[in-house]
Amino acid sequence: MNEFKIKSPDQTILDQLVHKVNNKTKPKGSLGVLEAIAIKIGVIQQTLRPQLCKPTIALFAADHGIAEEGVVNPNPQEVTWQMVYNFISGGAGINVFTRQHHIALKVIDSGVKYDFNNLPGLIDEKIDFGTKNYLYQPAMTKVQCEKCLERGAALATSIYSEGSNIIGFGEMGIGNTSSASLLMSKLLGIPIEDCVGMGAGLDSEGVKNKKQVLRAVIEKHSAVESTADILQTFGGFEIAMIAGAMLQAAELKMILLIDGFIITAALLVASKLNPKVIDYCIFSHTSGEPGHQKLLDYFGAKPLLNLGLRLGEGTGAAIAFPLVQSAVNLMNELASFDIASVSNIGNE
Repeated sequence: MNEFKIKSPDQTILDQLVHKVNNKTKPKGSLGVLEAIAIKIGVIQQTLRPQLCKPTIALFAADHGIAEEGVVNPNPQEVTWQMVYNFISGGAGINVFTRQHHIALKVIDSGVKYDFNNLPGLIDEKIDFGTKNYLYQPAMTKVQCEKCLERGAALATSIYSEGSNIIGFGEMGIGNTSSASLLMSKLLGIPIEDCVGMGAGLDSEGVKNKKQVLRAVIEKHSAVESTADILQTFGGFEIAMIAGAMLQAAELKMILLIDGFIITAALLVASKLNPKVIDYCIFSHTSGEPGHQKLLDYFGAKPLLNLGLRLGEGTGAAIAFPLVQSAVNLMNELASFDIASVSNIGNE
């Protein structure tokens, strides 16, 4: 497995950044979380004048063997490939927000159960036509899992080489909230029942059934312990690929915009492989999925938005991006007391 060499940002510049923000023409702390984000980005980039270059969202799509049973998902599995066409044609939610905020969108086939036949605009990294059904066997092989991490890392390097220094992550895959719930339960030791929500629209009876099925999955694979084995057993190709992309992006000192429940579950996997990845993350929003708040609590994260979003696709990251840009702008453009000839009101 790839050894990601992530270095935590040097904190030496922190005091200078705090001084710069506090010397702006505003009461200390009056721009709240935006000030903290501006400082964090300055530390990541090791500069008093941070910049966001070519923001990009990488959307990974794949299918899950469990979805074939129809027991954990209200929508048929073919919705995955149909939505990929929607992404490519520009008609999905993520297309709306990336266009609005001038964010590049990359759509990656990590393992959709469909032959796209070299569809223009789609990045083909297909590992297989969906994972296996973990009700009966591990979702993927060890080789497939390692390929996911490697290909995700290569994609992050490619986006970085295009001049991007901030990357968000999106996903599409019928059944992938089940995978995220299983990963969360196994990696954090939380009962699976506390990790499961309605996903793409289950009713209360459907959620009850989903919990029962995933409890059976947990019991079947109770001996699985290591992070790599847990990812191999319960993960999706898109989730594993996202984890690899996150780790590589952090190694490249990019800013990572974290979306909702499934993306945060991928981050959980990445952080278990290398905890320093967290130093580069900004959490965009709190999802409507109940398990997401528990993951955010685990990371000690305070997301920018709480809008009840649960669409996925990276939409929360896209919607939050302008706030991150505003944070950078306040650092670079807001006048200081000295320059504006305004009396300092005791911010030091």
